[in-house]
Amino acid sequence: MSLNLNKLVDKAYKDQSIAAILAAPPSALLGLTPKHDEMLAELKIKTIEDLGKWQHAVHAQALVTLADAEVPSVAGDK
Repeated sequence: MSLNLNKLVDKAYKDQSIAAILAAPPSALLGLTPKHDEMLAELKIKTIEDLGKWQHAVHAQALVTLADAEVPSVAGDK
């Protein structure tokens, strides 16, 4: 299977395999810089894979996904 990830990563990482991108520093993601790498390293996040598996990022993504399915409460519902 071939995927075009060019809109997700910096031009230096275009046409790289997913494995290579996951091993890259977070600044390989479009919009992040080496300064972000430094800040994330303080949280022990050194690769894109670390960032994707970071407990707090995973929890935040779960909440974003669940928000679409939440049904607003109606007065009197229990």
